[in-house]
Amino acid sequence: MVTLKEIAKRCDVSVSTVSNILNGIPKVSEETRQKVLQVIRETGYQPNYIAQGLRKKKTKLIGIIAEDISLFSTPIIIESIMSYCEAKNYRTIMVNLRLYARWNEQWYHDEEEYNSVLNPAIQELLSIKVDGIIYVPGHARNMRCFARDFKIPAVMTYGYTHTPEFPSVVIDDEKGGYDMTEYLLKMGHRRIGIIGGRKDNIHMDKRLLGYQRALFDRQIFYNPDLVCYGNWDRECGYEGAKILIKKNVTAIFCLSDVIAGGVYDYLEENELEAPEDISVVGFDDQVIAQYFRPSLTTAALPLKEIGKKAAELLIRSLDGDEEQTENQSGEVALPCSVIIRKSVKKLL
Repeated sequence: MVTLKEIAKRCDVSVSTVSNILNGIPKVSEETRQKVLQVIRETGYQPNYIAQGLRKKKTKLIGIIAEDISLFSTPIIIESIMSYCEAKNYRTIMVNLRLYARWNEQWYHDEEEYNSVLNPAIQELLSIKVDGIIYVPGHARNMRCFARDFKIPAVMTYGYTHTPEFPSVVIDDEKGGYDMTEYLLKMGHRRIGIIGGRKDNIHMDKRLLGYQRALFDRQIFYNPDLVCYGNWDRECGYEGAKILIKKNVTAIFCLSDVIAGGVYDYLEENELEAPEDISVVGFDDQVIAQYFRPSLTTAALPLKEIGKKAAELLIRSLDGDEEQTENQSGEVALPCSVIIRKSVKKLL
C-alpha cells in the first residue's frame, strides 16, 4: 500500500503539503496541487481512514445495523442514510443481522437469541471506531438496543427505544390511519372494515387508533366486530375479507398492501370486483400496489425521510450542532401520504 510519505517523496514536497491537498486546504500553488493529484491517481493511493481516525479521535465513519436487509422497508431507509452521510462527508459501514433469515419471527421475544447476534455486531463497529450508530429494525416495536451508558451517539429508525438518551425516528402510524379513514369517510363510506396484523403490534395499534379517532370526529360509533387481526400476510387478507363482506361493509381498510392482495384474491374468487362491489385501500405503498387491478389506493411510508432524518440527527450530534428544531433525545414521527388510485368508489 502506497503511503502518504511515499507520495510526498515522489513529488518532492512535504507530507503536510500532500495532506493539505487531500483535505482541500488551499495552501499550495495550482501547479503543485496538480502534480500531487497526478501521482495519487497513478499510484491508486487510498487514505487509511482508521489510522486518521485514531489520530484525530474521529473517524467520520457511521455504523448502520440492519435487522434484515431483505425486508421491503430496510433498503430504502439505508440508502437514504448513506446518501445523507455521503453529502456530509461521512462514510458508512453496514452490518446485516439477518434475524428474519435466521429465525423468521421466532426471535421477537427471545432476548438471548437476539443479543447473541446484536452484541457482536455492536462490538465489531466499536472496534473500528465508528463515531455513531444508526439501528434499522424490521418493524416498529419498543427496543433495548443501547444501554444508557453507551459510549457513542446512536439513533433508532423505524422503532422506539426504551432509552430516552437516544432519539427515535418513526412513522406517524396513528395519523396515517386517521388520514386514510378520513379519505374513505369523505368518499361516503361509513361502514369500514379493518384487516391488520397481530394485536401486540405497534403499527397495528397506532393505525387502529387513528381509524377510531377519525370515526369519533365524524360521530360514528366504533364497532370492534369490523376489525380482523392476522399475520400481515395475504392469507390474512383473504380470511378477513370472507368475514367482513358478510357484515356488509362498503370498504375494507387493509393495514398493509400485502393484506390487500389477499382481499383481491377473495373478490376474484367470488366474482366480486373492487371498487364496484367493495372499496379497498392498503398501507405501505409497496411496488405491488400500483400493479393491482384496479391499482390500489394506499398510504406511502416516509422511508426516505426517516433515513435522512436519522442521519441528520446523528451527524448534528457528532458535529456539536446545538441549534436543532427537534429535541435530540426525543421521538420524531414523520407523516405518511395518501396515494389515491382506483380502488375506492364514491358513494352517493
